[in-house]
Amino acid sequence: MTDVLKTQSTSWTTASAILFDLDGVLTPTATVHEQAWKELFEGFLASRPDVPCYRGDDYFDHIDGKPRFDGVRDFLASRGIVLPEGAPSDGTTGQGPIENPGQDATVQGLGNRKNKVFNDIVSAGVEPFEGSVRFLEAAVDRGLKVAVVSSSRNAPAVLKAAGLNGHFEIVVDGVVAAAQGLPGKPSPATYQYAAELLGLPSEECVVVEDAVSGVQAGHAGQFHSVIGVDRGAGRQTLLDAGATSVVNDLDELL
Repeated sequence: MTDVLKTQSTSWTTASAILFDLDGVLTPTATVHEQAWKELFEGFLASRPDVPCYRGDDYFDHIDGKPRFDGVRDFLASRGIVLPEGAPSDGTTGQGPIENPGQDATVQGLGNRKNKVFNDIVSAGVEPFEGSVRFLEAAVDRGLKVAVVSSSRNAPAVLKAAGLNGHFEIVVDGVVAAAQGLPGKPSPATYQYAAELLGLPSEECVVVEDAVSGVQAGHAGQFHSVIGVDRGAGRQTLLDAGATSVVNDLDELL
């Protein structure tokens, strides 16, 4: 075990950059997403007593890891509900999750309401993982470049709430991916784009991920290495997805 940890701790030091996923790697905001979806759909279903109420496993069964509006569609489908797509402005004017279940009852409206609930929670502050901050600071002290690569469209706000925005000049999030026409994970495209912005080949960049799709992206992109952080996916699952090594916390690498 000592030799394994020694190998893990030195593998990243031969790279030129670290590319971090955000939710679940730097910050525990995956749980905030889960809470926001719960508040949204509990409010939406409150006036539909004939429909099964929102349950905890609905998040993992129908929503987790998907683009926001796909999550809305798939959850509604699980309840036999079909709503119109609506307009991009739907759901952007209300103050709560759903004060009137008939208001902005469209896919776009529900997705935008979820985003507002998420941002309201994040605005109160986010505590990053301490071990991740120590690893980040150690990488910067060694002269490695760093970037964030996240599927979320809220990455800049989360980084600011966590007090980490000053560390990252390069943030490739869902907004950047859409603007550049980049497919999401498990495609390696967003990670490759971050490496390009850093002026480095993929082979000199380490990918750090907690999600299977993110590990698959790093593996497919032929990066220097892929560090899996096991926040619940399972060590062997991440290794099978292509992780070079797996830790429970990033400070194990120091």
